Amino acid sequence: MTPSPYVAHALVRAASRLVSTPQLTILNAAYPFAQVNADAVGGAERILAQLDSAICDAGHRSIVLAADGSSVKGTLIPYGRIPAPIDDRQRESVYHEYAAALAHALATEPVDLIHFHGVDFVHYLPGNCVPALVTLHLPPEWYSVDIFRRSPSKRFFNCVSYNERRRCPSDIEAPVIENGVRVPDCIPHQDRQWAVSLGRICPEKGFHLALDAAQLAGIDFLLGGYVFPYPVHQKYFEGEIVPRLAPGRGRFLGPVKQSQKEYLLAGAKCLLAPSLAPETSSLVAMEALAYGTPVIAFPSGALPEIVEHGRTGFLVNSVEEMARAIGRIGEIDPELCRKTACERFSAGRMTSQYLDLYKQIVSQCA
Repeated sequence: MTPSPYVAHALVRAASRLVSTPQLTILNAAYPFAQVNADAVGGAERILAQLDSAICDAGHRSIVLAADGSSVKGTLIPYGRIPAPIDDRQRESVYHEYAAALAHALATEPVDLIHFHGVDFVHYLPGNCVPALVTLHLPPEWYSVDIFRRSPSKRFFNCVSYNERRRCPSDIEAPVIENGVRVPDCIPHQDRQWAVSLGRICPEKGFHLALDAAQLAGIDFLLGGYVFPYPVHQKYFEGEIVPRLAPGRGRFLGPVKQSQKEYLLAGAKCLLAPSLAPETSSLVAMEALAYGTPVIAFPSGALPEIVEHGRTGFLVNSVEEMARAIGRIGEIDPELCRKTACERFSAGRMTSQYLDLYKQIVSQCA
């Protein structure tokens, strides 16, 4: 049967799209010591999970090399379980196993581009046979300077904030693709009752300062997060967090799933982000704004790019200032927070930019 002119035209357009946008095979290489899934604590792992889903939805092939127990939409290559504790000897063993798994994947799959997300990618970086994109999820100074000095022609970088880009060597090309989060269509009505902090429980996140500020402000405080099996993280949790969890001071919830996080943010008066590290981004701050929850943060790294002082939250410089800002949280309009998140921090905007960058790199290296 001869198709109608409309159907024939649609088939021609579809065929044209297939010719102009051939299917790509993208291998995302995760940080070896954290699982990848939508509920992951680490921002890099959650960004990777969003990219994996977007790659599949766009009609391309997604392969993810990540720790056993990860959950992805594309094809998962699990390299093994995360050791505990994570010490130098265990690291070397994991790097060896990870590099072998990556080499096998490249030998058996027609990979067009590898996208690295780990700060330690140089330990399992293959040769210059396949184009490699490295997203600098962490401060540039946390990486070996050698990665910038000896960058082969097929190695590319990108940053996740403008603050981070300014701290990178000026002579490297590293476009900025700001992180993004899912912005809900609507949020459940809840009486906002508590202050909350979410993330990895480690010294640089400064959550002990959030506990002190909440106590000073006289507000209930909830802390959700994961204590990774690094000795320094465990020592921090036992020495700085646990002693501050006396009744009436704060509660530690442990790891929280996405549904729990949504409930916590929707019911919070504010998110406290007292980071002591030069943050390259902050997914949890973006998520808080998406739920109409103002953010009170130290002006560390890229946080001033996310939090607009006096409009979507407050930037403060001490525990005392954080406590006073909690008392002023009623000045912030939740709808303005949501509007800002919709306009600036959507996951769709971010994944679209990455897909464009993938195509550009593959075309350039063809």
